[in-house]
Amino acid sequence: MKEKILLFTFFTSLFVFSQQKSYKINWDGFQNLSIGNYSINIPAFNKENFSFDLEEGLQFVAQWKSSTNIDETNAVLTNVQYSIISARDLKDLDLTKIPNKLVYKLKNAKARNKQFAFFQLSPIIKENGIFKKVTSFTIVYNTKPSNTAYLNKISKVLTNSVLNSGEWYKFYVDTTGIFKISRSFLQQLGVNVNNIDPRNIKLYGNGGNMIPYSNSMSYPLDIQENAIKIIGEDDGVFNTEDYILFYAVGPKGFQNESNTNINCYTDKTYYFININPGAGKRIQPFSQPSGNIDMTINSYQEYQFHEKDDYNIASLGRRWFGDRFDIENNKTFNFDFPGLVTTKPINLRVYVAAVAASQSSIQLGVNGNSIATLSLSGSSSPSVASESSFNRNVNVTSSPISVNLNYDNSGNPSALAYLDYISIEATRRLNFDGKQFKFKNKATALTSGIGEYIISNASQLSEVWDVTDIYNVTNFVNTDNQSSLSFTAPLGTLREYVTVTSSDYFEPKSDSNTILNNQDLKGTIFLNSQGQFQDVDYIIVAPNNMVSDAERLAQIDRVQYNLNVKVVTLNDIYNEFSTGNQDVGAIRNFVKYVYDNASTPEKRIKYLCLFGDGSFDYKERIANNTNIVPSWHAYNSFSYTSSYVSDDFYGMMDPNEGNMGNSDKLDIAVGRILADTPQRAKELVDKIASYHLKEAFGSWRNNFVVVSDDVDQDWEGILQQTTDNVANEVTQSKPFMNVVKIHSDSFKQESSAGGNTYPKVNTAIANAIDNGSLVIDYFGHGGEDGLASERILLKPDILGFRNYLKLNCFVTITCEFTRFDNPLRQTAGEFAYWLKDLGSIGLITTTRQIFVTTGITLNNELGKYLFSYNPDDDYEDYEYPTMAEALRLTKIDPAVSSISQRRLVFFIGDPAMKLKFPSPNIRLTKINDIPIGQATDTLKALSYVKLAGEVTDISGNILNNYNGTLSTTIYDKEINRQTLANDGTRLNGQLVKLDFKTLGEIIFRGKATVSNGLFEFDFVVPKDIGVPVGFGKVSFYAENGASLDDETGSSINTVKIGGVNENAPADDTGPVIMLYMNDESFVSGGITNESPILLVKLEDLNGINTASGIGHDIVAILDGDETNPFILNDYYQTDLNDYKKGKLNYPLRDLSPGLHALTLKVWDTYNNLTESTFSFFVEDTSDLVLNNVLNYPNPFVTQTTISLQLENRSDIELTVYNSLGQKIKELFQGSLDAGNHQFIFNAKNFKSGVYYYRVIVDGVSSTKPILLSK
Repeated sequence: MKEKILLFTFFTSLFVFSQQKSYKINWDGFQNLSIGNYSINIPAFNKENFSFDLEEGLQFVAQWKSSTNIDETNAVLTNVQYSIISARDLKDLDLTKIPNKLVYKLKNAKARNKQFAFFQLSPIIKENGIFKKVTSFTIVYNTKPSNTAYLNKISKVLTNSVLNSGEWYKFYVDTTGIFKISRSFLQQLGVNVNNIDPRNIKLYGNGGNMIPYSNSMSYPLDIQENAIKIIGEDDGVFNTEDYILFYAVGPKGFQNESNTNINCYTDKTYYFININPGAGKRIQPFSQPSGNIDMTINSYQEYQFHEKDDYNIASLGRRWFGDRFDIENNKTFNFDFPGLVTTKPINLRVYVAAVAASQSSIQLGVNGNSIATLSLSGSSSPSVASESSFNRNVNVTSSPISVNLNYDNSGNPSALAYLDYISIEATRRLNFDGKQFKFKNKATALTSGIGEYIISNASQLSEVWDVTDIYNVTNFVNTDNQSSLSFTAPLGTLREYVTVTSSDYFEPKSDSNTILNNQDLKGTIFLNSQGQFQDVDYIIVAPNNMVSDAERLAQIDRVQYNLNVKVVTLNDIYNEFSTGNQDVGAIRNFVKYVYDNASTPEKRIKYLCLFGDGSFDYKERIANNTNIVPSWHAYNSFSYTSSYVSDDFYGMMDPNEGNMGNSDKLDIAVGRILADTPQRAKELVDKIASYHLKEAFGSWRNNFVVVSDDVDQDWEGILQQTTDNVANEVTQSKPFMNVVKIHSDSFKQESSAGGNTYPKVNTAIANAIDNGSLVIDYFGHGGEDGLASERILLKPDILGFRNYLKLNCFVTITCEFTRFDNPLRQTAGEFAYWLKDLGSIGLITTTRQIFVTTGITLNNELGKYLFSYNPDDDYEDYEYPTMAEALRLTKIDPAVSSISQRRLVFFIGDPAMKLKFPSPNIRLTKINDIPIGQATDTLKALSYVKLAGEVTDISGNILNNYNGTLSTTIYDKEINRQTLANDGTRLNGQLVKLDFKTLGEIIFRGKATVSNGLFEFDFVVPKDIGVPVGFGKVSFYAENGASLDDETGSSINTVKIGGVNENAPADDTGPVIMLYMNDESFVSGGITNESPILLVKLEDLNGINTASGIGHDIVAILDGDETNPFILNDYYQTDLNDYKKGKLNYPLRDLSPGLHALTLKVWDTYNNLTESTFSFFVEDTSDLVLNNVLNYPNPFVTQTTISLQLENRSDIELTVYNSLGQKIKELFQGSLDAGNHQFIFNAKNFKSGVYYYRVIVDGVSSTKPILLSK
């Protein structure tokens, strides 16, 4: 029994308790980390504590459950022991990531109801030039009482949005400063200026800075009213000469979290005007302290930058670059600081990057003087670029200041350099020059007392605004037009001011849509249809043009899972949480609002769906962009391993989370519907709806398919070993699952012009998917175009899937299989998910390159949650989390949660969807009327067998009212197999091979009726079973005919199979075969599409052999090619309650146009053979089909005339074939002029039947059938 009920005890303590934990680091050899062709070796230690990524380097990580908060600020390491490690033994570690002292942190980490302490240490230091590795240490830390700040964060803050009433209008600004709104601009927005009292005008907006990623950083819950000034409002009329002044923060300005001066998400900052009764907030005079002046301020720091966002070098991350150094490698950028105080150095920042195979550099100069050389290392996998920066104080003697960048590509003409930004902070005299400007002086924050600001040349300066608090701007008016304007302010806080002059106001702008409808997400999200509070289980965030299909999805999940689902539009979230500005923080803050305000912790929101595609381009800079619902992107924008995109950001709800640190743990299961158009949205929701249909029931839900890559390098045996282990764990923990193992290296490799391939693996994967599998799990190398370097699954293969109503969850912990955020290239994963009515219903997949070690851990842990056999989770054995919740639980598992690359793994699909695991149980009760508890018969070859059983509930009680259909598959004994080592790869001198077991051959697959919970069926055991006696497996699946219920069960180690029935009655008659294409109306010689379904009806007194004896398979041979037969054993199933009859459906794929012949060989259980051949014609649907080729009459008795219309003189071949594809007559071969030509086919010497004529015109062919009917 797994953990089901968690008991929580909450208490308040006034005491702080000191605790400690001791660790020993056992350094042991080296760890190989590989991604594709990139591989590094680094020192290794305790597997459970080992962590590495290219950003932070090597880390020791420890986690433990904690019942209370720990004090993150007072953790101390004691008893630290070291040993020397040579530079040689550091192997491929980046030495720049090794600190010169102990660097560690201890964090609280919480995931819903699970709380952990998370410790991280850099275990190697460089001290006085010597590298030392930590071998043991003790952490001493304190626990502390419940965090009041934390409790406040999750306290009930249910409120209403200010947008819930009144008239609202929107406009935008694109810079920071003082703006003027005129009467005419208000009219342009739609405001009835003739009928408003300007004293009631209110302005709302949260400014253009990006919302902080960290939950702990303060940000308004709702849009804020800003203090404004309205000139002429006192008379209650908005006259022509009246206007509004306000301070706006635009989208440009330094953003420390993203090291950028340009808002990543928007180039516009929206503000709202509200017309509602009641006085608006107005700018008030700021208070000026009196007393002795402790500091006189007559200078200020001004910040200027040059930054453009034109290029995303690798189509990764949120970092964009501007000026490119290619042909022109020398560029100068000028900055002007009038009144520059030259006694103060400027602070200069320069950030650059280069894409070059070898080292290059940029020479940095200021005002003609060389300042520094920015070295740029050659870039290599997995990074596509390198970067360099300069951030130092520089002395200059005058302004303007010119910054020169001269790129030296070291003779490599293909090398490119890019400028991120240049910024200068310089000190200027506080002198008014007729323009508005913002000023601050950093020294004011470093001391206490009273400061006096003195502005010179101020006679034209009308006032000064204190904009430190952007929502509550205050002012000081220069009433006397003083040329030297002074005012006082308290010191100790960095305050920001703006000069105001009537000669320099900025003008706001507007879009075509300026009206804002009333809304109130905060006040209504928890209300049900009766207006009562109801906790929200699931939120779907969708763009406006996909809301209808998002609502369809919501209704599906309400019905299927009894969830309270709310659909919310992106625009509404942006309006209410970021004043209409696109920002990922707005979405997260909205979700957090819902999470924090649940009635109890247990009823917090569980699922979040982002209903729309995403892109690395937030701003529509690339063609065919798909930024429908934005994702969070890392700052690192060069590395295919570290520049990750993640929707985990939206599920981090705790106060100390949001920065996507390693200690951040998911609280909500997040999924994404990759809809790039409304039509795609409709198709994807249609597909989701089909997953729940009665028609989708079937024994395929008992199938689990694993696929592994082959072994090209000596370490890659772990790929197939990990895959096999996952399969074996599922087999052991969930015996009702039938596991199909497709180890690529167990198939024969073939050589082609494009490299080595495994054609039979491609076919095996396609067949396994078409047959139906609840889950497909691939582990190995991969990429955007498909799986494995041998191309075992590519986009064309995916487009050929035929798994109607058998949709799978496709797990691909491989590189970039679903890199959906790059609209410039569609990926194989997207193809599998987008495939209309086919393919996958959900993907657990990667968006970037991933280390093999990460893949091993993720695969091992994911299986435990996806198939619900983790002993520590909250689910019973028969209960299953949703696919997205299984991934969330995997990511917070201590074995995984220290791996930063876990962020690369996405769930694509409906996060509330559960896999269609059938319910337990079905059990076998009798063999040949003998109860299982007694000695039962062995199933011998050619023996007649009758099995009986019952359908029960979880407790084992027979379901007496269960009536439906049972599907049974009986497997012979397990087969011991071994991979082939196709590539001859050796490890320590030994060929790398895998010994593995697979299910035995299917000896019977049939259907029986379940009546009142009971069933029985019979069959004859095939002659071709394995003779040695051993246990087989009986797999059951039943569906209730009266309801949407299905059940499963299996019998393991119960049914013995082997030996031969020496007294079997004689049978020397082979099966009866009926062949069709697509449907039973088909007749031999008929026309089909290029991928028809082969339909076969079979009948035999003793049943059909599917036991795969040597040479006794059900085999289809196409066009006489006996070297590539189609083995069809797995596609045969008996009719209901009749083992003597059955059907076989097999999807043929991508047949060439023209005539084909198919021969089917079938053996009965006695190994009697029957062969049957029929022909069919595949219609040419390509663009090269010839027109104006006709024959009349058709059908015909003795002759028919074939007419051909030619536009130009052409080379012609006209030939007639019989239904077996044999040429019987050549009607013409040669050249003909343009015009109409007729040819007579005289068939008086031929038998009745279907014939075909093929005409080839200048190499383009067309084949058509004709019917001779005498």
